[in-house]
Amino acid sequence: MADMLKSTGAMAGATLASRVLGMVREICYARFMGDSLVAGAFVLAFMIPNLFRRLLGEGALMAAFIPVFKEQEKTAGEQAMWRTANALMSGLIVVLAGVVGVGLLGITAALEWGEWNEKTTLMLELLRWVFPYLFFICLAAVAMGILNARGHFFLPALGALILNVVMIGSVLWLAPRWGDKLNDQIFALAIGVLVAGVAQLLYQLPTLWREGFRPQWISPWGDDSVRTILTRLGPGVIGVAAFQINVLITYCIGFFAGEHVVASYGYAVRLLELPQGLFAVSMATFLLPTLAGLAAEKKYDDFRGQLDEAARHLLFVNLPAAALLFVLAEPIVQLLFQYGEFSQAATERAAWALRCLAPALPGYSLVLILGRAFYALGEVKTPVRISVFCLGLNLVLALAMVFQLDENWRQCAFGVANTISSTMNAALLWITLSRRKELTGLKLPGLSRQLPALLMMAAAALGLAYLLHGSVAPPAEWGAVPQRLWQVFIPLLGAGLVYWLLAAALGVDSARAILEIFRRKTQKEP
Repeated sequence: MADMLKSTGAMAGATLASRVLGMVREICYARFMGDSLVAGAFVLAFMIPNLFRRLLGEGALMAAFIPVFKEQEKTAGEQAMWRTANALMSGLIVVLAGVVGVGLLGITAALEWGEWNEKTTLMLELLRWVFPYLFFICLAAVAMGILNARGHFFLPALGALILNVVMIGSVLWLAPRWGDKLNDQIFALAIGVLVAGVAQLLYQLPTLWREGFRPQWISPWGDDSVRTILTRLGPGVIGVAAFQINVLITYCIGFFAGEHVVASYGYAVRLLELPQGLFAVSMATFLLPTLAGLAAEKKYDDFRGQLDEAARHLLFVNLPAAALLFVLAEPIVQLLFQYGEFSQAATERAAWALRCLAPALPGYSLVLILGRAFYALGEVKTPVRISVFCLGLNLVLALAMVFQLDENWRQCAFGVANTISSTMNAALLWITLSRRKELTGLKLPGLSRQLPALLMMAAAALGLAYLLHGSVAPPAEWGAVPQRLWQVFIPLLGAGLVYWLLAAALGVDSARAILEIFRRKTQKEP
């Protein structure tokens, strides 16, 4: 338990710095462009290379690659391991160069010969600038995956800081020098995206070099390890591609459903990603190479124990986080974003999107770790089938609701659809994983013992936060920002205190483990 929490904590520390800086970036975005048409165009344009990154640089590729990489390390030695890494990188460079070239030709042709309205034209022009970002960020993501497999979690996780620093600089320094109108200034952010991609790749290289990686061209076409990766990759790509296409279609629907829908929903997603990235993504990143190593050595009792531990730690953190995001959605959005171009109406739109999306947090988090368990066992078809089904459900639900709502509420359709589909995804993954023969009827005794207490504690935190938010008002003579801080942090601190007191009274394992790590760290300090 200590090793998992320490490694996750190291990543979470780096991720916290990145996410906090990312939130500063979003605050700058909100003040700069609100939830306007321009904001929606930029969000959609930036999303497209990010989707390719998750398809080619992370997601299925990393799930297929890391188990093979770890197996090579344990059975064939470091020389074979680095040969596999170079063969994969060589093939990926060729594929990425082709994707970028075809993409830029297609975007240019669409702008030259297509007839588009102002909003779509702006989005395509921005996309032409940001599309090459996928080449650099995919390679950076693979480098990060290799470092994670070698036991490095903190330094690679800091790479995301670079994007945030560059984008904040683009808003505060470059955009005012790019023009007088928002439609012109937004291109400064597109330039910043491209610069950040290059910087994130370069940042990973020194640590890779120290680990023993020496870049060289290894033909991927006849390499046995790459063939094994591709065999496992095929079904995974279908699932990840389905997810990315689903996300893209969802945002395209929002883009044409209303002027504010994409930006409003995007701000809600960023707020949800703070607790998700802080702990769930960090836990899942640690878990994949760990479970892959245990599976390669056929230590299935330890495999079950790690999965049990991860699930209960994850819910200990993210159940109350979901409850507090739901109750405090409006004051949180108001505190963080309601400045400059971001109006009270924009706050209300983003807050409703967050309320509808917040209950998806536990489901999203469990999907991350349960999916890693399948990948570590070398099984990708089953989670892909489940993913494709749930993504189809998500799309159907979103389409069924979005145009039935008033334009100011349409972003809520995406939050409700995601909550339902992510919960269904987690449930189906768990049921199917429990039937795996290697795991002989998977049981998670720690989670089963802890879950009733976690649900009760989260409900108590939610109820207290609701009461404090509605009944404890800040002094009237305070300014706007102090009042907003009060409206967020008084309910948050009160609910958090009650949650931890209940955890101590009920003897929750996760609380004891976290407190023990802090106690040991404090004792070591002079």
